[in-house]
Amino acid sequence: MTDAPDDFGPLMGQNVVLDVAAQFVYIGRLAGSDHKYLILEDADVHDLRDTTTTRELYVLDTRRHGVSVNRQRVLVSREQIVSLSALDDVVM
Repeated sequence: MTDAPDDFGPLMGQNVVLDVAAQFVYIGRLAGSDHKYLILEDADVHDLRDTTTTRELYVLDTRRHGVSVNRQRVLVSREQIVSLSALDDVVM
């Protein structure tokens, strides 16, 4: 990911899925970014160690049923992000 804060133009304001290197998945509305973090609002921070479901199934269920918000705002380190996609791009 680059350091420019406006790289994500079309995704700003949309629900996105952030896959990270750790056993977490972040889903929420992309509200901003800076050189170090992506900012999600109305987000679901899900620890995959707490469930028997896979990352893929969890994201698919979220796509089907909506985001289960458990954080008003969360900053996610760019260094940890493996992939970013719009939740609407998740194929059902």
